[in-house]
Amino acid sequence: MAGLDCINETPILDIKPVMKEFTPAESIVQPQWACDLMKNYWSEEY
Repeated sequence: MAGLDCINETPILDIKPVMKEFTPAESIVQPQWACDLMKNYWSEEY
């Protein structure tokens, strides 16, 4: 592909924003360890 700025044999990530319409209609369930890991993510101390 011409003009693509990347290194051969490296993965290309397709990153999209999270919008309400992209999320599942049903509730999301995740393991407790994930909640524990992220509990201070948005705090000033983290």
